[in-house]
Amino acid sequence: MKTDIRNIRREYSRGGLTRKNMSENPFIQFQQWLEEAINAEVNEPTAVIVGTVSEDGRPSTRCVLLKELRDGEFIFYTNYESRKGKQLANSPYISLTFLWHELERQVHVEGIATKVSPEVSDEYFKTRPYKSRIGARISPQSQPISGRMEIMQAFLRESIRFAGHEVKRPENWGGYAVTPNRIEFWQGRESRLHDRFLYTLQSDQSWKIERLAP
Repeated sequence: MKTDIRNIRREYSRGGLTRKNMSENPFIQFQQWLEEAINAEVNEPTAVIVGTVSEDGRPSTRCVLLKELRDGEFIFYTNYESRKGKQLANSPYISLTFLWHELERQVHVEGIATKVSPEVSDEYFKTRPYKSRIGARISPQSQPISGRMEIMQAFLRESIRFAGHEVKRPENWGGYAVTPNRIEFWQGRESRLHDRFLYTLQSDQSWKIERLAP
């Protein structure tokens, strides 16, 4: 590379975190930060990096969109036969990372993923744009294909098939609800002395809050 990336850095100075300003409930704190990200019009405020683990213990990450916060759970949707779907079927342990560059903030979540009910998946699927519903039906997500033409032809055939009819959710597509046991809030600060607060779920279902070293 011609550019020396070792020297790419900037100071963070938008704000800070103090214990007295942190909610006792991490979900309330997260909702507040998400609302602030949305109101600040950050790029893709609901984008989240999902980390799963393969059968041989190797980590795998990709980005999806958070679609709901419900009863203390983070919910996203995907193809159950995708790489992440197969990994979650083998091991339900999962991590979520939200990164809002414009606000110099991150939120890291660790927990357990379980499938939502078919009724919840059906409810959300009906709200998706028509083309997204068709795409969910025809895409063998994460599987090799011969070329883009293969997927476009499958999309066209399925679009014709469902023309004028309700597009039903395929059984291999649906939601995951992530129940967290660890949530960290990170705020960038000057000189890399960042503010970090960790919420850890206790046996009595209360949350322990600690400041972490940057």
